[in-house]
Amino acid sequence: MDEIRKENKLIDLFCTLAEIPSPSLKEENVTKKILEIFKENNIPAKTDEYGNVTATIEATDKSKKSLLLSSHMDVVGDDSPVNIKFNGNIIETDKTRTLGADDKAGVAAAIMLACEISKDKNLKHGGLEIIFTRDEEQNMSGIRNVKMNEINSEYVLVMDADKLGQVQIAGASYTKLVVNVKALKGGHSGIDIGDATRLNAAKLIAELVNNIPQGVYKEDKYGVITSINLGVIIGGGIETAIDNIKESNKSSNKYIDCILDKAITNVINIKAGAAYSIRSSSREFENNLIDEIKSIVEEFNKKYNGLAIADVESSTHLPPFEKSSDETLVEVAKKAGKNLNLNLDISSFHAGAETHIYANNKNKHGVTLKPTLVGLADVYNMHSANEQIDYKSYLKGYEFLKEFFKVFNN
Repeated sequence: MDEIRKENKLIDLFCTLAEIPSPSLKEENVTKKILEIFKENNIPAKTDEYGNVTATIEATDKSKKSLLLSSHMDVVGDDSPVNIKFNGNIIETDKTRTLGADDKAGVAAAIMLACEISKDKNLKHGGLEIIFTRDEEQNMSGIRNVKMNEINSEYVLVMDADKLGQVQIAGASYTKLVVNVKALKGGHSGIDIGDATRLNAAKLIAELVNNIPQGVYKEDKYGVITSINLGVIIGGGIETAIDNIKESNKSSNKYIDCILDKAITNVINIKAGAAYSIRSSSREFENNLIDEIKSIVEEFNKKYNGLAIADVESSTHLPPFEKSSDETLVEVAKKAGKNLNLNLDISSFHAGAETHIYANNKNKHGVTLKPTLVGLADVYNMHSANEQIDYKSYLKGYEFLKEFFKVFNN
């Protein structure tokens, strides 16, 4: 292990950072180390008001555009020791905790590139900006507190994908949608069961759920664009069952069994609901889906007028990262990949990342930021004690990053 680290500055830098525990909102120690490294290399760097790290290398050719590199400093895990092991091409831990390649691989690569270009007086470039954020893994509070209107760059590489050669040009939003049903009468399951005006809300929510789409709603050659997933459907006399769970401290995998066993069944239910997650990299398709669900609810209310009523509410937790019509970063990536004989996977991803926040903000010049999510290494089993990074793929990924910067400035 020591021999590999001595032979390669990037691997040593990655391991140095990975060995510093930095759970979300407890990144102070790794922040301190990053600032030390920047200072040793005469690179201006500081923390902003929220504790994100920013660094800047001035342009040597102001006719060229600057580039922003972004990664996050926090990792999934606690502040227990990170004991690194080498196993062939694999860097991992002793299986007691996460490694933190997500995203210290991105952090180390950005630092390494900054150090190299700051010392190359012959390289003509438009400048490099770096942002290392806090708390990406839990709430994305770091990126949400970045002062976007102080960013000079228009183009952003978010180095947080998990496979070498990934170039991800769009990402899905996260919207929660809730459908509620209220029956207007209710009653006793025996005495009132023959009254056709006493509708059961649990039965009605099942009817609505059956009519609402589930799964992939729209897709294209890059992958799924819009999807909807039923997270929970609930209704009926569950209060007693929930009290029973609290009293007996049931494990989570027994909740459903407990509810089925203890729920009240002799009441014609008056309230029920269902909660969905909607993910979409297109506002248009997401809005179309929500409008379709609203139409389904409207038809339901017409059908059961005077007997039951339903409503639907949606709230966006993460905006979409929509595909940009400006393909500058994709074309640069293609050329850099070709120069290195590296196959790229240009695609969309059906999840959230810091790209989403950048893509919905403007820089200091009033220009909408144009991010792309890239992978610089093969990372396996992220967010687990079995997390690994293939360090040879990482070395190749760093060469790609350097070539990308070179092509971008040509």
